[in-house]
Amino acid sequence: THLVIRQEAVVSTQSTGKNDNGVCVSLYGDGAANQGQIFEAFNLASLHKAPCMFTCENNHYGMGTSDVRAAANPHYYTRGDAVPGIKIDGMNVLAVRDFTKAVTDWMRAGNGPVVAEVETYRYYGHSMSDPGTSYRTRDEVQAVRKTKDPILMLKGYMIEGELATEAEIKEIDNEARVIVDEATNFAKTSPELETHEMFNTIYRDMDGTRVRGADSLTYGIHSP
Repeated sequence: THLVIRQEAVVSTQSTGKNDNGVCVSLYGDGAANQGQIFEAFNLASLHKAPCMFTCENNHYGMGTSDVRAAANPHYYTRGDAVPGIKIDGMNVLAVRDFTKAVTDWMRAGNGPVVAEVETYRYYGHSMSDPGTSYRTRDEVQAVRKTKDPILMLKGYMIEGELATEAEIKEIDNEARVIVDEATNFAKTSPELETHEMFNTIYRDMDGTRVRGADSLTYGIHSP
């Protein structure tokens, strides 16, 4: 995570002055936010006014440690020093949309990087070995599901704004469940892919490009 963030800072620095209207969005979690490489990236991007949005996805638990136990200053948007910061409710779809547009417009105007703290939550463990309940209560998880779930909040906004009815949203939900169930069944019943497939369908417009594997000796050719 940390090396990638530093590379993204360099890439966004190189794009400064090209007038291609591009921006870089670098994502990391609250657990990674305490690593020194991130502050190096802040400094580099600030020096060159690189259009890079350093986005801390704060779900309040890095692995199994709460943010208030891991960070002396858990207000991650304030930790950019010369880089301005902003905090947003990451569980609110509409707020995230408006926030992203405002920040990217601001960066495209030549104002340099931004540290963005997007407050969110994860319902499950950090990995297969993490049950997600040893460092928090089930009641906490259920409370967030009931009051802050992004899909339920958007559903409420749509009904309140008369963009859709309860019945229409239920129909969409049922259609989505069918698609997910079919995709899950396809994945479970399909044969294991051959090794060369790991290099395919990574990015658009990359057909024929060499893609590096897990080590410097392994390469594959990208195909759709």
